[in-house]
Amino acid sequence: MAVRLSVLDLATAGGGVTPRDALLGSAELARHAERWGYGRYWFSEHHNMPSIVSSTPAVLAGFIASHTERIRVGSGGVMLPNHSPLVIAEQYGTLATLYPGRVDLGLGRAPGTDFETVQAMRRSPDASERFPQDVQELQRLLGPARPGATVRAIPGEGTEVPLYILGSSLFGAGLAAHLGLPYAFASHFAPAELLNAARLYRAEFRPSEALEEPYMIASMNVFAADTDDEAQLLHATALEKMARALSGRSVDRSDRAETEAILRSPVGRHAQQMLHFSAVGDADAAAQQVSAFAEASGADEVMVAMNVADLSARIRSYELLASVLVQDEAQTVVGGAAAD
Repeated sequence: MAVRLSVLDLATAGGGVTPRDALLGSAELARHAERWGYGRYWFSEHHNMPSIVSSTPAVLAGFIASHTERIRVGSGGVMLPNHSPLVIAEQYGTLATLYPGRVDLGLGRAPGTDFETVQAMRRSPDASERFPQDVQELQRLLGPARPGATVRAIPGEGTEVPLYILGSSLFGAGLAAHLGLPYAFASHFAPAELLNAARLYRAEFRPSEALEEPYMIASMNVFAADTDDEAQLLHATALEKMARALSGRSVDRSDRAETEAILRSPVGRHAQQMLHFSAVGDADAAAQQVSAFAEASGADEVMVAMNVADLSARIRSYELLASVLVQDEAQTVVGGAAAD
């Protein structure tokens, strides 16, 4: 039961794991993931979050590319309203120049942070309204040279870095379908509209020069371990961490009474809903849940997330999942990763 698998890395710090530890751990995980047959390794852009240090996906993609040989690297995604399309084209054009055939550019329209941080980035709160136009501007900047163009991305022009539309609602699905681009749904934290978005994307997809047939990635949390009890503990740790973050309260994990109170609160129930699509168990159990998720959602590829700071636990989880689901040394994914 082979499934195309990829990695979504949040570069998780905290609990004694420093930002440097987290980033060096990402390089170690990426080397293993490449050997185990994962197709791509993406970072998501977040800001002003002490436990997530993936604020600069372009820098991190280059870091991972320099520590690996084949696996595709990129963003899942760049929050485009935070940036000028020209700057992003130059960043990812530079990456594609250094690591040809290995770079992806996933694009989201959310800010990836709070209102105060958006202001600190000097971006307008309504910048997201230009998202479709900014995506098309990126396509032009990364596409073939245009005679008479006065603004060019150098490097970037002619690299044709593949673009992916990211989303957690029907908007992104419709835009990806209209532009004929691959679509990635953030079901690892926003599960509600997954099936509706998948149906819309496939029903309205228009073939393009970039993509002849629809291609959809769906993300899922996976907590695999050698025993079910270990896996349940990893899941519980992630759930508690998310609930505490949503509550805005710094709670000592050893204070079980307060932690349990948060989990029973509306915030805790919301955290549970966000982690709805989670595979939890030993290798076989987790693999069965991921396969069922891929079949139910119609996903062509499952991007695996695991927001746990313990590097050894994360590495083991990805290893166990691949041991069951990856039947080839390297998998074909959209964008041209290593062939079967």
